[in-house]
Amino acid sequence: MIKSELISTLVDENPHLYQRDIETIVATVFEEITKALENGSRVELRGFGAFSVRHRASRTGRNPRSGTSVAVKAKSVPFFKAGKELREKVDAARKKK
Repeated sequence: MIKSELISTLVDENPHLYQRDIETIVATVFEEITKALENGSRVELRGFGAFSVRHRASRTGRNPRSGTSVAVKAKSVPFFKAGKELREKVDAARKKK
């Protein structure tokens, strides 16, 4: 599901709200998660999962086209860990198929 599909689903499920308001809410939630991760904080949504930042050390990589060694700088990357409730729902849905 992409952001526009999420907004469309929320609009369909909440006919008493304006689409522009739902767009603002979704954008605000994503912005706040992004700001927290930029500051190195962890964001936990109970029953859904947790977003955090993981640090990757510098390493020597390989250019797949030429095969030459390339220095890869250290970096921070976003990481998501699904919550127990989400994992159980996904697993139950998979078992039904």
